[in-house]
Amino acid sequence: MSKRLLVLISVLLALAILFTGCSSPSTDEGDKNSNGTPGGQTTGKKILRTNNSSEPGSLDPALAQGTHESWILENVFEGLMTFDENGNLVEGMAESYEVSDDGLTYTFKLRDGIKWTNGDPVTAHDFEYSWKRALAPETAANYASILYYIKGAEDYNTGKASADDVAVKALDDKTLEVTLEAPTAYFLELTAFYTYFPVNKNVAESNPDWAKDPSTYVSNGPFKLVEWKHNDQVILEKNPDYYNADKIKLDGIDLDILEDQNTAWQKYQGGEYDLLVDVPTSVVNELKTKNDPQLQIGLQVGTYYYNVNPKVKPFNNAKVRKGLALALDRETIVEKITMGGQIPATGVVPPGMKDENGNDFRESVGDLIKYDPAEAKKLFEEGLAEEGMTVEDFNKQGFVLLYNTSESHKKIAQAAQEMWRTTLGIEIGLENVEFQVKLNREQSGDYQISRAGWIGDFMDPMTFLDLWWSDSAFNDVKYNNPEYDALIRQAKSTNDQNVRMKAMKEAEKMLMKDMPVIPVYFYTQPYTVKPNVTGIIKVPVRYPIITYADITG
Repeated sequence: MSKRLLVLISVLLALAILFTGCSSPSTDEGDKNSNGTPGGQTTGKKILRTNNSSEPGSLDPALAQGTHESWILENVFEGLMTFDENGNLVEGMAESYEVSDDGLTYTFKLRDGIKWTNGDPVTAHDFEYSWKRALAPETAANYASILYYIKGAEDYNTGKASADDVAVKALDDKTLEVTLEAPTAYFLELTAFYTYFPVNKNVAESNPDWAKDPSTYVSNGPFKLVEWKHNDQVILEKNPDYYNADKIKLDGIDLDILEDQNTAWQKYQGGEYDLLVDVPTSVVNELKTKNDPQLQIGLQVGTYYYNVNPKVKPFNNAKVRKGLALALDRETIVEKITMGGQIPATGVVPPGMKDENGNDFRESVGDLIKYDPAEAKKLFEEGLAEEGMTVEDFNKQGFVLLYNTSESHKKIAQAAQEMWRTTLGIEIGLENVEFQVKLNREQSGDYQISRAGWIGDFMDPMTFLDLWWSDSAFNDVKYNNPEYDALIRQAKSTNDQNVRMKAMKEAEKMLMKDMPVIPVYFYTQPYTVKPNVTGIIKVPVRYPIITYADITG
């Protein structure tokens, strides 16, 4: 019997009880609708009901750091650019823009009549203020680095310059001028990202806690925040003053905050939700098998991976990390556990992004990681020996794999646990916590191995490779390789695609040689939608766009 088959049998046995405990899908179409049958919508209003799965850490665009916040923010705010009802990148708050011949200076003209939800006009001064506010060291914005494309932004954020040195300026109420450090092909797409959203200058300056309470919350998007019951529910209502309000069919969006996937699925089955994004893996598989039209497999540019804390011995040893990586049978994970069309990860950059020749970047770089149990065991034991440890010593440490509460993450973690036990002879415990708790622990270094994932912010390999630049706020493994940093800076400093792509290809190979993180699979995004819901759009760098949804019947 092959080693791989032995591992597969062990994994399936370990998961058997868990699989049988999951809810099974229903083909019942007696779902709630705008007339209130069943599901409680008795007002006649079109309210889209769904689940956000995790409590937001902050609904201030400058402080947000994940999809549990961005999915809400993308409905209550809007940037200079946005995605329309067809998933195309289009002008948002900006009516038009011009780009200088050298590709460095962008001049945006704002629309007439755009307003904040408190009635104030949205101005170019709000944008200048907001971007500089996100960069201000005292704001401590985790995502400030995504603004570093602007000339002077990094120096201001790192305390080497002042706000006046940041090359974003409101020329008047309706004109914003931005100068970049280097030509950036995807800058327009960046202005649709939540860190680039404006906030109301007068409100933010007068009340630092404006974003914590719906009664003081002011935004500029198609919906407005009217209620936030922490760890329970977020309620949005249509913003009648939004310039594009005639295209918004929903009267509101109700988002529960519920981490348990099975309970959320039961609510969807019972007609309490119109849409569910975080669907249990066993349900996804059964719906796929039945070709159930409620299941959508959305395109997603993202990577599921494990952080390995190099501050904890023996994970400081690259051979130990690589041994863990080579011991994972990714084919088994995606075929037998996730079952949502995911792709085994062969690097950190997922398919879907183009290189300098228009070819897929992932295919151009090739496979940088594989399943090789013999090599995994060899490297792992060599690494342990270099650190003065044996497998027995390792097992005495009580190391733990940390993951955020989710049935899917649990099953994947159990599979990895079993694969490491079978191939390497090691025992790794499992610990689940709330998503925000996990993020906080990763940032403070309070973990040994942790589950992580990244959804691209824009359609370029840099959206992934930039994560492990030494100064990145999301570099939870504190990877610090000057050669890697130099390649990232080189790729950012030019618009020459040949130079950029060569640098990024070398950077990914270097990263996978050092293996500070262990890629597991490339995402898809399975989600379910009731038959009477239309207009939900999926673009690869966003959660399903629900802004233009409609409920019929």
